[in-house]
Amino acid sequence: MGKRPDGQLEYDVLRVLWAADGSLSPAEVGEHLDLGLAYTTVATVLTRLHAKGLVERDPVGRAFVYRAVVDESEFAIRRIDDVLSATSDRSKVLAHFVRRLSPREARQIKDLLDSADQ
Repeated sequence: MGKRPDGQLEYDVLRVLWAADGSLSPAEVGEHLDLGLAYTTVATVLTRLHAKGLVERDPVGRAFVYRAVVDESEFAIRRIDDVLSATSDRSKVLAHFVRRLSPREARQIKDLLDSADQ
């Protein structure tokens, strides 16, 4: 298996939790991922997501079950915040981002900014 992009496994684990009807164990998450990952790998990702406040966990026996506490849009916002916080020139990053928007997306952002000013 090749190297995955940074954050991809966390996102994949969250997608499994978002689709679940309830809390899942690391083993259940691993089964849904179907990537052949070791239990400890999935458990480590879930522990990191818990430390970041993205999932909650409840004890069940000697283990935990997990559920997402943020939705996909909140997760995306947190990732954007992380990227912007990691740069020395936020304006330059935002400018590059805006140039890559489709005309429709640019209008949506303009409308959101206009409504925020009111």
